[in-house]
Amino acid sequence: MISCEKEVNINLQSGSSKLVIDGQIEPNGVPFVVITKSIGYFSKVDLSTLENSFVHGAKVTVSDGFSSVTLKEYSLDTGIGGVNKFYLYTVDTSNPTSFNFRGVTERQYYLKVSYDGKVYESVTKIPNVRPIDSMWFRPPSGDPKVKTAMMMFIRFTDPDTPGNYIRYFTRRNQEVFYPGINSVYDDAIVNGQTIDSLYLAAGYNRAKDVNMDSLGIFFRGDTVTLRWCAIDQGVFNFFRTFEYATGTIGNPFASPVNVQTNIKGGALGVWAGYGASYTTAIIPK
Repeated sequence: MISCEKEVNINLQSGSSKLVIDGQIEPNGVPFVVITKSIGYFSKVDLSTLENSFVHGAKVTVSDGFSSVTLKEYSLDTGIGGVNKFYLYTVDTSNPTSFNFRGVTERQYYLKVSYDGKVYESVTKIPNVRPIDSMWFRPPSGDPKVKTAMMMFIRFTDPDTPGNYIRYFTRRNQEVFYPGINSVYDDAIVNGQTIDSLYLAAGYNRAKDVNMDSLGIFFRGDTVTLRWCAIDQGVFNFFRTFEYATGTIGNPFASPVNVQTNIKGGALGVWAGYGASYTTAIIPK
Protein backbone atom coordinates (compact mmCIF):
# COMPACT_ATOMS: atom_id res chain seq x y z
CA MET A 1 0.00 0.00 0.00
CA ILE A 2 3.06 2.24 -0.15
CA SER A 3 4.01 3.99 -3.38
CA CYS A 4 6.94 6.13 -4.39
CA GLU A 5 6.99 9.29 -6.39
CA LYS A 6 9.89 10.77 -8.29
CA GLU A 7 9.92 14.32 -9.51
CA VAL A 8 10.73 14.45 -13.23
CA ASN A 9 11.87 17.67 -14.85
CA ILE A 10 11.71 17.77 -18.65
CA ASN A 11 13.48 20.61 -20.40
CA LEU A 12 11.27 21.53 -23.34
CA GLN A 13 13.35 23.96 -25.32
CA SER A 14 11.53 26.28 -27.67
CA GLY A 15 13.99 25.89 -30.53
CA SER A 16 13.57 27.58 -33.87
CA SER A 17 10.23 27.52 -35.65
CA LYS A 18 9.71 25.36 -38.72
CA LEU A 19 7.92 26.10 -41.94
CA VAL A 20 4.47 24.53 -42.18
CA ILE A 21 3.13 23.95 -45.70
CA ASP A 22 -0.49 23.00 -46.36
CA GLY A 23 -1.44 22.75 -50.03
CA GLN A 24 -3.81 20.88 -52.28
CA ILE A 25 -5.11 20.49 -55.82
CA GLU A 26 -8.02 18.55 -57.30
CA PRO A 27 -9.39 17.94 -60.83
CA ASN A 28 -10.38 21.18 -62.59
CA GLY A 29 -9.29 23.10 -59.49
CA VAL A 30 -6.40 25.51 -59.08
CA PRO A 31 -3.58 24.79 -56.63
CA PHE A 32 -3.48 26.71 -53.40
CA VAL A 33 -0.89 26.66 -50.64
CA VAL A 34 -0.90 28.10 -47.12
CA ILE A 35 2.51 28.67 -45.54
CA THR A 36 2.99 29.44 -41.87
CA LYS A 37 5.63 29.08 -39.17
CA SER A 38 5.17 26.68 -36.29
CA ILE A 39 4.20 28.14 -32.92
CA GLY A 40 5.97 27.22 -29.68
CA TYR A 41 4.22 24.74 -27.40
CA PHE A 42 4.02 27.24 -24.54
CA SER A 43 3.40 30.29 -26.74
CA LYS A 44 0.38 32.47 -26.17
CA VAL A 45 -1.99 31.82 -29.06
CA ASP A 46 -4.42 34.57 -30.06
CA LEU A 47 -5.60 36.13 -33.32
CA SER A 48 -2.50 38.30 -33.54
CA THR A 49 -0.22 35.28 -33.05
CA LEU A 50 -2.01 33.36 -35.79
CA GLU A 51 -1.88 36.23 -38.27
CA ASN A 52 1.82 36.79 -37.57
CA SER A 53 2.54 33.11 -38.25
CA PHE A 54 1.81 33.48 -41.99
CA VAL A 55 4.87 33.49 -44.24
CA HIS A 56 5.06 36.27 -46.82
CA GLY A 57 7.29 36.65 -49.85
CA ALA A 58 7.93 32.96 -50.54
CA LYS A 59 8.40 31.81 -54.12
CA VAL A 60 5.93 29.00 -54.74
CA THR A 61 5.80 27.07 -58.01
CA VAL A 62 3.69 24.11 -59.09
CA SER A 63 4.43 21.93 -62.13
CA ASP A 64 2.66 18.98 -63.73
CA GLY A 65 5.62 17.94 -65.88
CA PHE A 66 4.20 19.78 -68.90
CA SER A 67 3.88 23.33 -67.65
CA SER A 68 4.54 25.22 -64.44
CA VAL A 69 3.00 28.18 -62.67
CA THR A 70 4.27 30.60 -60.04
CA LEU A 71 1.66 31.22 -57.38
CA LYS A 72 0.72 34.66 -56.12
CA GLU A 73 0.10 35.58 -52.50
CA TYR A 74 -3.35 36.86 -51.59
CA SER A 75 -4.86 38.11 -48.35
CA LEU A 76 -8.43 37.41 -47.30
CA ASP A 77 -10.43 39.18 -44.60
CA THR A 78 -11.53 36.72 -41.93
CA GLY A 79 -14.32 38.93 -40.66
CA ILE A 80 -12.92 38.54 -37.14
CA GLY A 81 -12.14 41.76 -35.36
CA GLY A 82 -12.24 43.68 -38.62
CA VAL A 83 -8.46 43.53 -39.06
CA ASN A 84 -7.29 39.91 -38.99
CA LYS A 85 -6.40 38.40 -42.34
CA PHE A 86 -5.77 34.96 -43.81
CA TYR A 87 -3.03 34.55 -46.42
CA LEU A 88 -2.60 31.97 -49.16
CA TYR A 89 -0.74 31.38 -52.41
CA THR A 90 -2.71 30.48 -55.53
CA VAL A 91 -2.83 31.21 -59.26
CA ASP A 92 -2.64 34.81 -60.47
CA THR A 93 -6.22 35.59 -61.50
CA SER A 94 -5.03 38.50 -63.67
CA ASN A 95 -2.79 36.19 -65.75
CA PRO A 96 -4.79 33.94 -68.15
CA THR A 97 -1.97 31.39 -68.44
CA SER A 98 -1.69 31.11 -64.67
CA PHE A 99 -5.45 31.12 -64.09
CA ASN A 100 -5.97 28.27 -66.57
CA PHE A 101 -3.57 25.94 -64.72
CA ARG A 102 -5.93 23.25 -63.46
CA GLY A 103 -5.68 19.83 -61.88
CA VAL A 104 -5.95 16.76 -64.11
CA THR A 105 -6.76 13.26 -62.89
CA GLU A 106 -3.92 10.71 -62.90
CA ARG A 107 -1.27 13.42 -63.20
CA GLN A 108 1.55 14.17 -60.75
CA TYR A 109 2.09 17.66 -59.36
CA TYR A 110 5.40 18.97 -58.13
CA LEU A 111 5.55 21.70 -55.47
CA LYS A 112 8.61 23.86 -54.84
CA VAL A 113 8.76 26.49 -52.11
CA SER A 114 11.77 28.80 -51.82
CA TYR A 115 11.99 30.91 -48.69
CA ASP A 116 14.76 32.46 -46.62
CA GLY A 117 17.49 30.73 -48.63
CA LYS A 118 15.97 27.25 -48.27
CA VAL A 119 14.07 25.05 -50.72
CA TYR A 120 11.22 22.69 -49.84
CA GLU A 121 9.84 20.20 -52.36
CA SER A 122 7.03 17.68 -52.61
CA VAL A 123 5.15 15.64 -55.17
CA THR A 124 1.59 14.34 -55.12
CA LYS A 125 -0.76 12.65 -57.53
CA ILE A 126 -4.44 13.21 -58.27
CA PRO A 127 -5.71 9.62 -58.37
CA ASN A 128 -8.81 8.56 -60.22
CA VAL A 129 -11.63 8.22 -57.71
CA ARG A 130 -14.36 5.59 -57.73
CA PRO A 131 -17.54 7.25 -56.41
CA ILE A 132 -19.61 5.64 -53.68
CA ASP A 133 -22.47 3.35 -54.72
CA SER A 134 -25.10 4.87 -52.42
CA MET A 135 -25.61 6.95 -49.28
CA TRP A 136 -28.38 6.86 -46.66
CA PHE A 137 -29.19 7.92 -43.09
CA ARG A 138 -30.78 6.27 -40.08
CA PRO A 139 -31.30 7.20 -36.41
CA PRO A 140 -28.76 6.04 -33.82
CA SER A 141 -29.67 2.88 -31.94
CA GLY A 142 -31.03 3.14 -28.42
CA ASP A 143 -32.35 6.39 -27.01
CA PRO A 144 -30.18 9.25 -28.41
CA LYS A 145 -29.96 12.50 -26.45
CA VAL A 146 -30.73 14.43 -29.63
CA LYS A 147 -34.07 13.14 -30.97
CA THR A 148 -33.50 14.45 -34.51
CA ALA A 149 -30.03 12.86 -34.79
CA MET A 150 -29.20 10.86 -37.91
CA MET A 151 -26.14 8.77 -38.81
CA MET A 152 -24.72 8.55 -42.34
CA PHE A 153 -23.88 5.25 -44.05
CA ILE A 154 -22.53 4.45 -47.51
CA ARG A 155 -22.12 1.49 -49.79
CA PHE A 156 -18.78 1.40 -51.61
CA THR A 157 -17.10 -1.02 -53.98
CA ASP A 158 -13.33 -0.89 -53.78
CA PRO A 159 -11.35 -1.19 -57.05
CA ASP A 160 -9.78 -4.60 -57.61
CA THR A 161 -6.27 -3.15 -57.70
CA PRO A 162 -4.49 -2.90 -54.31
CA GLY A 163 -3.07 0.31 -52.90
CA ASN A 164 -6.13 2.60 -52.91
CA TYR A 165 -6.49 5.35 -50.32
CA ILE A 166 -9.49 7.49 -49.42
CA ARG A 167 -10.11 10.69 -47.46
CA TYR A 168 -13.61 12.05 -46.95
CA PHE A 169 -15.20 15.37 -45.96
CA THR A 170 -18.80 16.32 -45.23
CA ARG A 171 -20.72 19.57 -45.57
CA ARG A 172 -23.88 20.35 -43.66
CA ASN A 173 -26.22 22.82 -45.43
CA GLN A 174 -24.16 25.94 -46.31
CA GLU A 175 -21.17 25.19 -44.09
CA VAL A 176 -17.70 24.49 -45.46
CA PHE A 177 -16.39 20.93 -45.88
CA TYR A 178 -14.90 19.39 -42.73
CA PRO A 179 -13.01 16.07 -42.49
CA GLY A 180 -14.45 13.27 -40.40
CA ILE A 181 -13.13 12.23 -36.99
CA ASN A 182 -11.05 9.54 -38.69
CA SER A 183 -11.09 10.69 -42.28
CA VAL A 184 -8.69 8.32 -44.08
CA TYR A 185 -9.01 4.68 -45.14
CA ASP A 186 -6.95 2.21 -47.13
CA ASP A 187 -7.94 -1.05 -48.81
CA ALA A 188 -5.33 -3.31 -47.22
CA ILE A 189 -8.07 -5.58 -45.86
CA VAL A 190 -11.00 -4.91 -48.21
CA ASN A 191 -9.27 -4.74 -51.60
CA GLY A 192 -11.76 -5.41 -54.39
CA GLN A 193 -14.67 -5.98 -51.98
CA THR A 194 -17.99 -4.22 -51.54
CA ILE A 195 -18.60 -2.60 -48.16
CA ASP A 196 -22.36 -2.65 -47.67
CA SER A 197 -22.79 -0.42 -44.62
CA LEU A 198 -19.85 1.84 -43.77
CA TYR A 199 -20.59 4.46 -41.12
CA LEU A 200 -19.07 7.87 -41.82
CA ALA A 201 -19.08 10.34 -38.95
CA ALA A 202 -20.05 13.91 -39.79
CA GLY A 203 -17.05 16.16 -40.22
CA TYR A 204 -16.50 18.88 -37.64
CA ASN A 205 -14.51 22.05 -37.09
CA ARG A 206 -11.47 21.07 -35.03
CA ALA A 207 -10.81 24.72 -34.16
CA LYS A 208 -13.95 24.88 -31.99
CA ASP A 209 -15.03 23.17 -28.79
CA VAL A 210 -16.84 19.92 -29.52
CA ASN A 211 -20.38 19.17 -28.37
CA MET A 212 -20.07 15.49 -27.53
CA ASP A 213 -23.85 14.97 -27.74
CA SER A 214 -23.85 15.85 -31.44
CA LEU A 215 -20.33 14.82 -32.52
CA GLY A 216 -20.38 12.80 -35.72
CA ILE A 217 -24.11 13.05 -36.44
CA PHE A 218 -26.43 14.98 -38.73
CA PHE A 219 -30.00 16.11 -38.10
CA ARG A 220 -33.34 15.68 -39.83
CA GLY A 221 -33.78 18.35 -42.50
CA ASP A 222 -30.04 18.76 -43.16
CA THR A 223 -28.73 18.93 -46.71
CA VAL A 224 -25.59 16.79 -46.59
CA THR A 225 -22.82 16.69 -49.20
CA LEU A 226 -20.13 14.01 -49.07
CA ARG A 227 -16.76 14.83 -50.65
CA TRP A 228 -15.22 11.40 -51.32
CA CYS A 229 -11.56 11.70 -52.36
CA ALA A 230 -8.92 9.35 -53.68
CA ILE A 231 -5.45 10.22 -52.37
CA ASP A 232 -1.95 8.78 -52.77
CA GLN A 233 -0.01 6.91 -50.10
CA GLY A 234 2.04 9.91 -48.97
CA VAL A 235 -1.08 11.96 -48.27
CA PHE A 236 -2.69 8.98 -46.52
CA ASN A 237 0.35 8.50 -44.25
CA PHE A 238 0.30 12.16 -43.27
CA PHE A 239 -3.35 12.30 -42.26
CA ARG A 240 -3.30 8.84 -40.66
CA THR A 241 -0.47 9.84 -38.34
CA PHE A 242 -1.74 13.41 -37.89
CA GLU A 243 -5.21 12.30 -36.81
CA TYR A 244 -3.78 9.68 -34.48
CA ALA A 245 -1.47 12.24 -32.88
CA THR A 246 -4.22 14.83 -32.38
CA GLY A 247 -6.74 12.24 -31.24
CA THR A 248 -4.51 10.90 -28.44
CA ILE A 249 -3.51 14.23 -26.89
CA GLY A 250 -3.73 13.85 -23.13
CA ASN A 251 -3.96 10.05 -23.25
CA PRO A 252 -1.13 8.66 -21.08
CA PHE A 253 -1.59 5.15 -22.49
CA ALA A 254 -1.26 6.07 -26.18
CA SER A 255 1.92 5.34 -28.08
CA PRO A 256 3.79 8.38 -29.41
CA VAL A 257 3.83 8.82 -33.17
CA ASN A 258 5.72 11.05 -35.58
CA VAL A 259 3.52 12.77 -38.15
CA GLN A 260 4.78 11.66 -41.57
CA THR A 261 5.05 14.66 -43.87
CA ASN A 262 5.50 14.23 -47.63
CA ILE A 263 7.52 17.46 -47.91
CA LYS A 264 11.30 17.35 -48.24
CA GLY A 265 13.68 19.97 -46.89
CA GLY A 266 12.69 20.08 -43.24
CA ALA A 267 9.20 21.58 -43.42
CA LEU A 268 6.07 20.21 -41.79
CA GLY A 269 2.69 19.71 -43.43
CA VAL A 270 1.38 18.10 -46.60
CA TRP A 271 1.00 18.70 -50.33
CA ALA A 272 -2.14 16.78 -51.31
CA GLY A 273 -3.77 15.79 -54.58
CA TYR A 274 -7.46 14.90 -54.28
CA GLY A 275 -9.45 12.98 -56.88
CA ALA A 276 -12.86 14.08 -55.65
CA SER A 277 -16.46 13.02 -56.22
CA TYR A 278 -19.49 14.66 -54.60
CA THR A 279 -22.78 13.14 -53.42
CA THR A 280 -25.62 15.22 -51.96
CA ALA A 281 -28.78 14.13 -50.12
CA ILE A 282 -31.48 15.80 -48.04
CA ILE A 283 -32.40 14.03 -44.81
CA PRO A 284 -36.22 13.91 -44.52
CA LYS A 285 -37.68 15.76 -41.56
